[in-house]
Amino acid sequence: MRYLPLTEDDRKGMLARIGVTSVDALFKDVPASARRTGPIEGLAPHEGELGVERRMKALAGKNIPAGSVPFFVGAGAYRHHVPAAVDHLIQRGEFLTSYTPYQPEVSQGTLQYLFEFQTQVALLTGMEVANASMYDGSTGCGEAVMMANRVTRRTKAILSGGLHPHYAEVTRTQARWTNFTADELPADVDGTEDLTGLIDDTTSCVVVQNPSVFGHVRDLSALAEACHAKGALLIVVVTEVISLGLLTPPGEMGADIVVAEGQSIGNALNYGGPYVGLFATREKYMRQMPGRLCGETVDADGRRGWVLTLSTREQHIRREKATSNICTNSGLCALAFTIHLSLLGEAGLTRLARLNHATAATLADRLAKVPGVEVVNDGFFNEFTVRLRKPAAGVVEELAKRKILGGVPVSRLIAGKPELDNLLLVAATETTTQDHIDALATALGEIL
Repeated sequence: MRYLPLTEDDRKGMLARIGVTSVDALFKDVPASARRTGPIEGLAPHEGELGVERRMKALAGKNIPAGSVPFFVGAGAYRHHVPAAVDHLIQRGEFLTSYTPYQPEVSQGTLQYLFEFQTQVALLTGMEVANASMYDGSTGCGEAVMMANRVTRRTKAILSGGLHPHYAEVTRTQARWTNFTADELPADVDGTEDLTGLIDDTTSCVVVQNPSVFGHVRDLSALAEACHAKGALLIVVVTEVISLGLLTPPGEMGADIVVAEGQSIGNALNYGGPYVGLFATREKYMRQMPGRLCGETVDADGRRGWVLTLSTREQHIRREKATSNICTNSGLCALAFTIHLSLLGEAGLTRLARLNHATAATLADRLAKVPGVEVVNDGFFNEFTVRLRKPAAGVVEELAKRKILGGVPVSRLIAGKPELDNLLLVAATETTTQDHIDALATALGEIL
C-alpha cells in the first residue's frame, strides 16, 4: 500500500470516469508486438525493500564501471576526471535544479552562471553569441539544421560522412516531421571526402564534425567559403569539447553555427546522460537561435543584473513565432560545465587538451606495433580509428572478458556495412595510464 495506494474499487471508478473498461484499453494504440505479455524474466512480481535492494545490487554488479578497468570507449561520450569541487557545488540547495527559472529575474544567481556559461561557450567555439544550453549535442544538431533552414529559407541539408551516426539519425528524424531533406554521405573512414562540389543554390547548410567520428581533424576554411559562395551556412559539430582547448575554434574557420556536446567538462558518463548541448552562432543570426538566452542589464539603481531575453518559445505568448519547441535547458549540467571550466581556466584547459592528445598519440604508436592492427588516421585529437584483422565487435567482447573496455566497434554505430565491421574507434584521455595502454596492446596481440 505504500507505493500502490489505490484499491480495486478506486481503479474501477477511475476507469469508468474516463470511459474505458480496463487499464489495457489505455494502451490500444501500442502495437501488440511491442507489448510485454508476461513478467520480466528473473524478477519476482513483488518483494520487500531489502530484497529489492539485493536484487538491484546483484544486477548492477554485472556492469564493469568505467573507472575500474582500462577504458578506451569514446564515440561521443568520454571519461574525464571531474574535480570533487564540481559535484559539491552543484549540490548546494541554491543550484540543485535542472531548470531555468520561470520567474527569472528573482533568480539572479542562476541567471549569472548561465550568462557565464554562454560567455565560456562563445569563447571556446570562436563565435559571437551562445544560448543557455541545449539538451545534448545530437538534438542540438537537429536544431541547428532547422535554424539554418529558417535563415536561408531553404530545405536541403548535406550531412558529412564524418558526422556521428546518432547525430545524423536525430537530424533525419527532424527532417521527416518538419519537411526538409537531409542528404547523408557514405562513411568517411579515411577523412578525404570533398563536400564543396555538392553545394548548390538549394543547399541550406552543410553539417560537418571536427574531429570527425572517425577521429580526423580538418581545416574547414575552404568548406566555409564554398558554403557562403552559394548562400548556405556551415554547421560544425564537436563531440569532444576538450579538443577546443587545442584545435582552431570553428568560428575562426568560418562556421556559422557551432553545436557541441559538453559532457567532457564537468559531467561524468552517467550511463549516457543527462548531458549538455552547446549551441553558438553569429550575432546576425541570434534571433533565429533556439532555446534560452541570458542577457546583461542594469536595474533601476544602476546595478549590474541579468535577464532572460529573446526567448520566443512555445509556452510564451508569441508561440507562433517560436524558433524551437525546446522547453528548457540542461541547467544543472551547464552549471557543472561552468564550474569545471572556471577551475581549469584557459591555461588549464590547454594543458588538459595537450595531455589528451599526447596520451592518444602514445596509444596509437603502441597499437600500430601490434600485428593485425592498422591505425587509419594520419592525424587526430584524442580518438582514432584502427582496422583489425577480424570483426571488431567480437574483439571488443573478448577484451571485455579480460576486464578491458577496448573501444566502440563502428558496426555498432553503422549496421549492415560489412566493409566497416573490422573498424574500431579507440579513445584515450588524461585518465588513461601507460599500464592501461600496455594492457590493451598485449590483449589485442593475443586475441588477434
